[in-house]
Amino acid sequence: MKALIERIVKMRNPAFTLDPGLNSGAVIQMFWIQIFNILRGLSVMFFLRNPKGMLLGKRVSFFNLSKIQWGKFLRLGNDVYVSGLGRKGVEFGDNVSIGAFSRIIVSASMNDIGEQIKIGNNVGIGEFAYLGGAGGLEIGDECIAGQYLSCHPENHNYQNPDISIRHQGVSRKGIKIGKNCWIGSKVTILDGVEIGDGSILAAGSVITKSFPKNSIIAGVPAKLIKTRNYENESDYIGELLCRESL
Repeated sequence: MKALIERIVKMRNPAFTLDPGLNSGAVIQMFWIQIFNILRGLSVMFFLRNPKGMLLGKRVSFFNLSKIQWGKFLRLGNDVYVSGLGRKGVEFGDNVSIGAFSRIIVSASMNDIGEQIKIGNNVGIGEFAYLGGAGGLEIGDECIAGQYLSCHPENHNYQNPDISIRHQGVSRKGIKIGKNCWIGSKVTILDGVEIGDGSILAAGSVITKSFPKNSIIAGVPAKLIKTRNYENESDYIGELLCRESL
């Protein structure tokens, strides 16, 4: 049984191996959970869509399914909601996993539907995530994120004190997260931010500005602590200044 399950899982994750200490009861229970998830994934065939090995938890729901695209082996946990209400909708790459109780919502407004959410290949996002896409959200390949990731590519205008903020409209710049980033639990990313490839965002950080590749970021608001190439921020800034002077 263990060998069979391992072969099946390797279709989605070639590097997967079962822990030798795993008891047979847990393996069998997990096997049946995944069987039911696959069967629920087949439900999209009623809408003339190819599930491509999709695994759906309980009570997963879609809105505007025609604007939602996915690659192979998309896995959505229990109570995930995906809304493709946007100009380009939602696009999942291959082997994407979204944790339970997450919300993937391009836009909630029908008078200004927003852009898109694009998630690359081999991306794993923990439970209770909120991913908005009104101004555009892109998450690169190989990114991993803990629970409660929150992305908000939109801001309310507020300059006129004589008009209600909700009646002053919004501004949208978009959010772009590069490839191979590690995002800790309870990170919030605000509109206009671009995160370079290979960066690490510490748990609890609020990201209000952009950072280059291989940055290690922490704080509220987040600051550059060091990079994966340098011990501290001053070394990194010094290198940037040297490059600019050449």
